[in-house]
Amino acid sequence: MAVPPPDRDALAAAAARYGLNLPPDDLDSFQPFVHGLLASWDAVEELYDQSAPTPPDRKWHRPDPDENPFNAWYVTTEITGADDGPLAGRTVAVKDNTAVAGVPMMNGSMTVEGFVPTRDATIVTRLLAAGATIAGKAVCEDLCFSGGSHTSRTGPVRNPWDETRSAGGSSSGSAALVAGGRVDVATGGDQGGSVRIPAAYSGIVGHKPTFGLVPYTGAFPIEQTIDHLGPMTRTVADAALVLDVIAGPDGLDPRQPAGLVPDDYSGALAQPAAGLRVGVVTEGFGHANSDPGVDDTVRAAAASLRDAGLTVEDVSVPWHLHGARIWDVIATEGAAAQMVEGNGYGMNWHGEYDPELVAHYGKQWRANPDEFSETVKFVLLTGGYGLTTQHGRHYAMARNLALQLRKAYDEALDRYDVLVMPTLPLTASTIPADDAPREEVIPRALEMIANTCVTDVTGHPATSVPAGLSDSMPVGMMIIGKHFEDATPLRVAHTFEQAVGGFPAPAAAISGSQA
Repeated sequence: MAVPPPDRDALAAAAARYGLNLPPDDLDSFQPFVHGLLASWDAVEELYDQSAPTPPDRKWHRPDPDENPFNAWYVTTEITGADDGPLAGRTVAVKDNTAVAGVPMMNGSMTVEGFVPTRDATIVTRLLAAGATIAGKAVCEDLCFSGGSHTSRTGPVRNPWDETRSAGGSSSGSAALVAGGRVDVATGGDQGGSVRIPAAYSGIVGHKPTFGLVPYTGAFPIEQTIDHLGPMTRTVADAALVLDVIAGPDGLDPRQPAGLVPDDYSGALAQPAAGLRVGVVTEGFGHANSDPGVDDTVRAAAASLRDAGLTVEDVSVPWHLHGARIWDVIATEGAAAQMVEGNGYGMNWHGEYDPELVAHYGKQWRANPDEFSETVKFVLLTGGYGLTTQHGRHYAMARNLALQLRKAYDEALDRYDVLVMPTLPLTASTIPADDAPREEVIPRALEMIANTCVTDVTGHPATSVPAGLSDSMPVGMMIIGKHFEDATPLRVAHTFEQAVGGFPAPAAAISGSQA
């Protein structure tokens, strides 16, 4: 469809966007130049249409409430992959921020509803090539901006351990479906902890890979410096197996470094972890909202590592306590600029874009911005104010400070093979009522991120494993490793899993998996 040439009023509106004061005669003078240049827009569209993909004909189903445990499915499917491979016979729930071609994608938000991707995300292509069956799209939080499971427009996702409580976000449906035994494994996205938060709340394993290890291509971006995708599973061995499948360069994601060579993560689990050095980060405990039962459970879990032959010592990383403030600025101004004003993708980077998603979402949110969730409105008010009045200088400061934060972690990891702390300071909180005020909705979405968001800024790999139970609810222990040495925190996590005899499952879990 050709771009309609602007009349004088349309040019005046474009001028107003940049504060240009152009009288009518000047607008008329510019008009033929603009019309001539826009011919390139039409040429680009014609060229793009010649190679644009057509979505495959894939069957999908929007489940009724009685066939949607924990309200965790957005849609169900049965897309089979290769006849054999490391994931042959295994079912996967794909977080609904990640494209499965021909299957609706909502990203938890009315602003995306109705979009059907034309391309599979890279990780989806890789999962299918490994023999997996895509069982459906798992509900995620509204534009993925919540650590609680109460913001999706399809309703709250409920924790299989206690359905009055949060399953964690933003990969809420992924966690509930894995914890409840409805699928074998799932994928999640992580910008502030969205793989590890629901893993901790729901009592499963969640691994946030090193930044850039897993291509983000085909997933809805929030902020390109903190975007991650990772596996969510019931066992560490399954997390390593999925990472084996999805890690590595795809040539389409500039988040990935040149020369990236992934490890054999499953094979690494066979290497004994005895003798590895574990630093228990003191600043990860005792937050203002820390539950003493959580802190005690994680310290007991760390002691189990000592009993398994690892060296376990306390270590101080004072910069850890600055990490959440740095994340606040990057995630808020960065998301306002990229996720909203930039229609998800923004500009100025050498990656594969999704023009259809950019157009659909960009048009839809502008038609009714009031459809944004309370958390996204909070981001826009704060980030918009900062960008308007400070012109991004605090974002620039925060990105520079991120280098010091990363260095502080690296210095601790020069002394230790991994760092350990509670994944979250508390266990799963109660899901707010449908009519809860924003004074409850917003804090419940962000109350748990103090430890997880830091490694999204630094890019270090981090694995959350069930450390035990506190008041009958799961507690997560986070194991942080060196950049691109994801195998090490997974080895430590696997050693812990073996030491405690496996991880408990909720009573709501079923044996085997079903979509």
